[in-house]
Amino acid sequence: MRPDGIRWTPPARAEDEPRPPAQWRRILALFRPYTGRLTTVGLLVAASAVVSVISPFLLRAVLDTAIPQGRTGLLSLLALGMVAAAVVNSIFNVLQTLISTTVGQRVMHDLRTAVYSHLQRMSLAFFTRTRTGEVQSRIANDIGGMQSTVTSTATSLVSNFTSVIASVVAMVALDWRLTVVSLLLLPVFVWISRRVGNERKKITTERQKQLAAMSSAVQESLSVSGILLGRTMGRSDSLAKEFTGQSDELAELEVRASMAGRWRMNTIQIVMAAMPAVIYWAAGLAAAGGSPIVSVGTLVAFVSLQQGLFRPTVSLLSTGVQVQTSLALFHRIFEYLDLPVEIAEPERPVELGRITGEVRFEGVDFRYDPDQERPTLSGIELKVPAGSSLAVVGETGSGKTTLSYLVPRLYDVTGGRVTVDGVDVRELSFESLSRAVGVVSQETYLFHASVADNLRFAKPDASDAELVAAAEAAQIHDTIAGLPDGYDTLVGERGYRFSGGEKQRLALARTILRNPPVLILDEATSALDNRTERAVQQAIDTLAAGRTTITIAHRLSTVRSADQIVVLDRGEVVELGTHDQLVEADGRYAALLRREVPAVPLGRV
Repeated sequence: MRPDGIRWTPPARAEDEPRPPAQWRRILALFRPYTGRLTTVGLLVAASAVVSVISPFLLRAVLDTAIPQGRTGLLSLLALGMVAAAVVNSIFNVLQTLISTTVGQRVMHDLRTAVYSHLQRMSLAFFTRTRTGEVQSRIANDIGGMQSTVTSTATSLVSNFTSVIASVVAMVALDWRLTVVSLLLLPVFVWISRRVGNERKKITTERQKQLAAMSSAVQESLSVSGILLGRTMGRSDSLAKEFTGQSDELAELEVRASMAGRWRMNTIQIVMAAMPAVIYWAAGLAAAGGSPIVSVGTLVAFVSLQQGLFRPTVSLLSTGVQVQTSLALFHRIFEYLDLPVEIAEPERPVELGRITGEVRFEGVDFRYDPDQERPTLSGIELKVPAGSSLAVVGETGSGKTTLSYLVPRLYDVTGGRVTVDGVDVRELSFESLSRAVGVVSQETYLFHASVADNLRFAKPDASDAELVAAAEAAQIHDTIAGLPDGYDTLVGERGYRFSGGEKQRLALARTILRNPPVLILDEATSALDNRTERAVQQAIDTLAAGRTTITIAHRLSTVRSADQIVVLDRGEVVELGTHDQLVEADGRYAALLRREVPAVPLGRV
């Protein structure tokens, strides 16, 4: 497992914290595409609120008029009206739930795709600094945690707020004095709920960070590589204990989040539940003194409306707490959406027509970090003619792989430029550049899918015949054909059902399907045994024929036939020439060659 110190951590400056109004505007903007549907929900909510306050007035008429006067016909109509109001209200509730849930899920979809698409545009440097589990947690846990907020909370807020307004208006119409008594404590309740919301927001931020840490731990330790490392190093038990500690901390945070302000919110509910008793008590005392405040029907109707007020009020306060909690999740999502795209497609990208494949490095400088004291690459001047081959050799850390990453624009140069067919790669569209340059790296990545699906990742519309042709060129067809399910065989997590050489040849077959004019080979055979290396090298020779090829070489025996060999040292070109020229010069290349095969004369290697 990688140490926490190398994962990406957002800046924690106070001035970076979004101001609530700005964050609210941004959240509301998520719902803007669905204004029409939300307007319909608002109308349904308003209609539902109006219908819900009709029943108490019908009840007052039942108690004060229909029953005392024995008007059975009126009683039947009033009772039927109360039932009809309940039915209509239920229909309105179902419709508003359907529409609001649909809108909420679309907003969730928009958020997920926005984050995923934005991360696809991030540079390779971002992913080298960020744990994969952290990224997965933002998409799964953070956005998933907002589901109830964006699907039902908005509707609940509008519905409850409308119900509260309608209930207050109806209560004032019945008796303004009782209404004032009922609303005296409401400001205190609002203040309490805001305090609870802020408290839960802080705990939620801690909880999501812990979830991200757990996701990273699971992703790293339960992958095939993680299991192999843990067992071979005898660390399985310690990894389990570490996960147990993280899980225990998460459980404590969940309890804290659940219990934060619970007693205070319950106190509000107790007070509100006791208010009808207070109203009945006050009305009873007044009636006993010979001066009744209101009629029995009005009193019962008022208490019914009061309950209709308190239920949405409690729900409104609880929803407010939930919304404040969700602000922490929105902040984490917006944090990713606000990450600057270091490598962006130009506003007016150049599309290459027929690609010949000439590559040039013109005064190239590169630093991974602006504060880096010494550049990783400095003053690189190279020309790789179309169809020719260049081998890049040097000590570990000399900048070989970095040089190769600049051609497909996995990183941008910090000085000079890299061109393909005379066009700066920073001016090319991403599509055009990906068609021009193919990369086969030392660490082959295969998806947990079938062999055919892995190959078609390079060319989704490739026919079966094209798959077979590419596999034959990469000398892997016979191996695939010998499998029980052939090209439908699952390769397993990261391709662990195949050997290192087989995975490399599958990667080569995938690149052959892509058919790029420029080919980058980043130490593609360095981890293979001699026999497997020869098989893979034959496949590479087939793939490289007629293409511009830049090979990052670990074993110098594989680059003798290169048209040019460049020797890098501490990011600078120290030698350039053919194998024979560099051997005759007896310089850095010759020294590297002697170190590799000290017992063989240089001219016979």
